[in-house]
Amino acid sequence: MGMHGKKKLYGTATIGTKGQVVIPADAREELNLKTGDKLYVINTMHGGGVMFLKEDMLEDIVAHLSEQIEGFRAFKEQSKEK
Repeated sequence: MGMHGKKKLYGTATIGTKGQVVIPADAREELNLKTGDKLYVINTMHGGGVMFLKEDMLEDIVAHLSEQIEGFRAFKEQSKEK
């Protein structure tokens, strides 16, 4: 199964003439990446590279951030009332 939270180097990938990248087989297997999965391509800090995120993982991150924002807003409103 996946190595959630752990960084691992799977090897290299080369960008082909059509801009396609082949993800190493070990990474596809360990991260359960299947044909047809949607991956979001995200610029890493300072533009030094890219990160791929599975669609469901991005949805989880957005939901978690939304909860944190709502908690912060509620805290801020309570602080104003005091």
